[in-house]
Amino acid sequence: MPRYARAEREALADLLLALGPNAPTINEGWATRDLAAHLVLRERRPDAAGGIMLAPLRGYAERVRRRLAARPYADLVAQVRRPPVWSPVSNPVTDELANTLEFFIHHEDVRRAGSGWLPRELPPGLQAALWKRAAPLARLALRRFPADLYVQAPGYGKLSVGRGGEPLRVVGAPAELALFLSGRQRVARVQLDGPAGSARLLRNASLGM
Repeated sequence: MPRYARAEREALADLLLALGPNAPTINEGWATRDLAAHLVLRERRPDAAGGIMLAPLRGYAERVRRRLAARPYADLVAQVRRPPVWSPVSNPVTDELANTLEFFIHHEDVRRAGSGWLPRELPPGLQAALWKRAAPLARLALRRFPADLYVQAPGYGKLSVGRGGEPLRVVGAPAELALFLSGRQRVARVQLDGPAGSARLLRNASLGM
């Protein structure tokens, strides 16, 4: 069975080391050091990881992340590369489910912050795995969007979502749709077909978890 989460983790760790601690990322206000600290917090600090999703815990999580970011950078990347087996999100049972999308997106957060990037040629198996995870994300992120949205990944699947209105089609490879739906619209290569106003609204919407 392919281990896409592990491959994306290794590639991201290699890139983090190659670029150093102060390279830009797509995440506003974060350099590579900050992104590495986020990943370490998510896997190694269950007391603070809830703040990634829950607003009441966000302040505490951010304080922990900043302390982690102050550690030696090479040690931080080593922790990203080799997560603890006891982690609820990266043990052998949960790794593929919890981390394939996570590490693909954060790998692209670093890749696409540089100049001259191009989308990678991904194996069909990884594209299928990303679609499997992007489809629920679309249903959650777009359920209240004021249009009939048709999200299509040619060769992988399609779905409809939204509250109704003029139809708008969102078409792209699963990898690009995953980035778009996680709030990376400005670097995701998707095609929007429909009313210009709806397309503009979607491109500027606050998406993701």
